Amino acid sequence: MAEAAARAGGMRQAAVSRVGDPWLLTCALALVGIGLIMVYSAGSALAAKRYLDGAYFFKAQLVHAGVGLAVMALLASLDYRRLERLAYPLLLGVLLMLLLVLVPGVGHQAGGAVRWLHLGPLSMQPAEFAKLALVVYLAYSLSRHYQQIKSFSRGLLPHVGVAAVLILPVLAEPDLGMSVILFALAMIMLFVAGARWTYLLGMLAAAAPLVYLLVVAYPYRFKRVVAFLNPWDDAGGAGFQIIHSFLALGSGGLTGAGLGASKQKLFYLPEPHTDFIFSVLAEELGLWGVLLVLGLFMLLIVRGIKIALEARELFGTYLALGATLIIGLQAFINAGVVMGLLPTKGLTLPFISYGGSSLVVNFACVGMLLAVAAGQRRRA
Repeated sequence: MAEAAARAGGMRQAAVSRVGDPWLLTCALALVGIGLIMVYSAGSALAAKRYLDGAYFFKAQLVHAGVGLAVMALLASLDYRRLERLAYPLLLGVLLMLLLVLVPGVGHQAGGAVRWLHLGPLSMQPAEFAKLALVVYLAYSLSRHYQQIKSFSRGLLPHVGVAAVLILPVLAEPDLGMSVILFALAMIMLFVAGARWTYLLGMLAAAAPLVYLLVVAYPYRFKRVVAFLNPWDDAGGAGFQIIHSFLALGSGGLTGAGLGASKQKLFYLPEPHTDFIFSVLAEELGLWGVLLVLGLFMLLIVRGIKIALEARELFGTYLALGATLIIGLQAFINAGVVMGLLPTKGLTLPFISYGGSSLVVNFACVGMLLAVAAGQRRRA
C-alpha cells in the first residue's frame, strides 16, 4: 500500500512538474472560455450585420484560441532558458514588422490607424508582439548586466533606447495606448531590476510633455480626455461610448440581464466585442460576473508573481515578471477605461476581447510562465 501510494504521489508530482502551475493554467483556460462565450454574445448582432453570419467573430476567435493554445503548449514544453538566444532575433523581427506596417500599400488601415499586416488569409497586429519582444529582450539583458543596472549609461540608457526603438513606430501608426503599455513595461521591469528611482522619475518627467503634445496634436485624443473628465458635455460625440458603457454597467445589477440580453451591444457601444466587451459582460452577467473575471485576473497575476519570485535564475524572474505584466497591466487598464477611471485608450481585455494577435500573445505569456514554473520544479 505504501509503495502504491508513493508511486501515485510521484505520478502526481510528475504531472504537476509538466504542467508547471495548474492554478495559472486553469485561470487562463477559464478566462478564454468566458471570452469565447462573450465574443459570441457581444459580437453576434454586429457580425450578422457586417458579415451576414452572427457567429463570424466566435468562429474566428475559436481559430485564434486554437493557435494560442498550440503556442502556449510549445513554450510550456521548452526549457525557458532557450528563449535567451531568441532575444535579439525576436526584437529585430518584430521591429521589421512594425516598420512594414508603415509602408504604404503594405500596412492595413482601419479606424483611422495603420496597425495590421495581412499575410494571405492571416491578419496580425505587430504592436501586440512588440510587448513580447520587449519582455524577452529585457529579461535577457537585465539578467546579463544586473551588476551595471545602477549606471545611467550602461544600466538604464541602453534598455530605454531599445524600448524607444519599438515605441516610435507604434506611435507612428498611431497607437498611443500600446505605446504607454510598452513604456510602462520597460519602467516597471527596470525598477524591479534595481535601476535608480531618480533616473526613472527623470524618464517619466521627460515623457510627460511628449504625451501631452501627442494628446493635444490629435483632436480625437484631446476629445477623449475631455470626455473622460465630463462625458455628458458631448454625450452624442466623444462621450457617447463611455456613457453607454456606464449604462451597461449600471443596468447589469447584481446578477445581470442574462447571457445574450445586452441592449448596449445593439449598435450603441461601437465594436462591443473588442475594447468594451467588459461592459457587455457586466450588463449580461452582472456584478458577480465582473467579480469572477477580475478575480481570475487577480489569481493569475498572483501566481505569475509567485513564479517570478521562486525562479532560480534572474532570467526566469524577469521573464515571468514581464509575462505577468503584459496580461495584468492591460487587463486593469481596460477595466479602468470601461469603468470611467481612465481615458479611452483602445486596449483590449486579455483573453476576453476579440483579436487573434492579442490572444496568441497572452497564451504565449502563459506558456512562458508555465515553463519557468516547470523549470524550478524540475530543479527543486
